[in-house]
Amino acid sequence: MSRESIVSTGIARIPGVVGADLKVPLVDGRWTTPAGLDHAASAPCLTAVQEGVNRLLPWYSSVHRGSGFTSQVSTRVYEQARASVRDFVGAGPETSVLFTRNTTDALNLLARALPPRTTVFRFSADHHAALLPWRDAEVRRLAVPAGPDEAARLLDAALADAPEGPRLVVITSVSNVTGEVWPVAELVEVARRHGARTVLDAAQLVPHRPLDATALGVDWVVLSGHKLYAPFGAGALVGASDWLADAEPYLAGGGASARVAEEAGRETVTWSKLPHRHEAGSPNVVGAHAMALACDTLTAAGWDAIVAHEQALAGRLREGLAALPGVRLLGMWGPDHPRIGVVSFTLADRAGGVVDQELIATALAAEHGIGIRHGAFCAHQAVRHLAGGADGAARALRASVGLGTTAEHVERFLAALEGLLNDGPRWAYKRSDDGWVPVPDPRPEPDFLR
Repeated sequence: MSRESIVSTGIARIPGVVGADLKVPLVDGRWTTPAGLDHAASAPCLTAVQEGVNRLLPWYSSVHRGSGFTSQVSTRVYEQARASVRDFVGAGPETSVLFTRNTTDALNLLARALPPRTTVFRFSADHHAALLPWRDAEVRRLAVPAGPDEAARLLDAALADAPEGPRLVVITSVSNVTGEVWPVAELVEVARRHGARTVLDAAQLVPHRPLDATALGVDWVVLSGHKLYAPFGAGALVGASDWLADAEPYLAGGGASARVAEEAGRETVTWSKLPHRHEAGSPNVVGAHAMALACDTLTAAGWDAIVAHEQALAGRLREGLAALPGVRLLGMWGPDHPRIGVVSFTLADRAGGVVDQELIATALAAEHGIGIRHGAFCAHQAVRHLAGGADGAARALRASVGLGTTAEHVERFLAALEGLLNDGPRWAYKRSDDGWVPVPDPRPEPDFLR
């Protein structure tokens, strides 16, 4: 790891990110460093990950069954990545690690592997990746709980009333809307008491907190590289092998098939064993390696430093937002509940009217170089529950911090938002098919887009 891979924040030394010195144009002709306040959507690439990928690329080749030396190196890199991801989430040595495109892909893979007559239990506050893949199963939909204790009670009652047969409980680790940490251990204990399996959506947790899947007793963990400072198109499903080994391949094709023959005018197939059974096609060796590098880098840095950095920024962010008139912070379970650095909020003007939140987000980017998220964050039911509004109309703003965020980013955001709320945008904007856009928009695009 190079010297540039570690930066000092004044609190602790944490892993550095690519693009920390990047300059982006503003509509008034100035240039500034972009404020990193959208980590909950995608995190920047760790410097150590970029360096590790660059070292791999000259050796990049086909994975599995290649006799060339570079193919053997790439195969070893790919298989070693499984061990890094397994260790990172605290899974046991007997568990399977299947590489996917992202968390959504991993949950859809598991959904395809459910035994017949499986009943699935999930909460309405979940991200769509955890909410929607189970459409072919019997789904028990649990309401947004009023508190962690109620979450356990709702699940307990639903499991007690469920039919016999396989059961799967979908558990969110951290709300991508509010940053609140779900009572994972308590929900797993309830599920186990009823003989149910569990899958943990850890996409929002693992970039910010350590995870010990074995201690928690979860059966599967899913995560995404692009939220884990490894934006190279990889995710993972980690956990028990039995349901996966018994299921038809998620995708049919090369790698998933051990033997193909023709008998009586049709193909007969012997499918591969795990993990290759569900990894058809040429695998994303670069993405898997990048994800493993991110796991190793965060572990080596130490979680105390990472948590201290993020909690200081998140505390200032919440404090500053709460002091602005018209800002309403969103939360399910009260201000003292444990959170990561994700803050969602709505805006109202002095007369109590609704502020155009998309316009505010556009102006923050165009005039101040600040990137936040607006909308419903692929969690429509959660945002509607928290922010109000008719179906399809509930919207909020979200700022989220991580390793690419600095104290200056937070202060710039708070000052810019206050200015917009008091005086409105300084530039002209118009509606387009893509939302609000500056008029004119003189910002030059980078050369590689031309």
